[in-house]
Amino acid sequence: MTCNDEQYETICKGEFAELHTKLDIIDVALRGNGKPGIQVRLDRLEQEKLFRSKAIWFLLGLAGAILTSWIRGWL
Repeated sequence: MTCNDEQYETICKGEFAELHTKLDIIDVALRGNGKPGIQVRLDRLEQEKLFRSKAIWFLLGLAGAILTSWIRGWL
């Protein structure tokens, strides 16, 4: 299927411009364009989840050690 000059000017050109605009909007959302984009925000969420997981395990371990010491009568 080929597109002649008349079809390009009447149909294709506008459609391509619209697609280009939509792709630009998606690109700005992903990369951020001067502010945090989706990639940066997702990375921050993943880092926060990792930190929170480690903190919870540390607190559970500390609570277990305190409970064990209390049961054995060391406190």
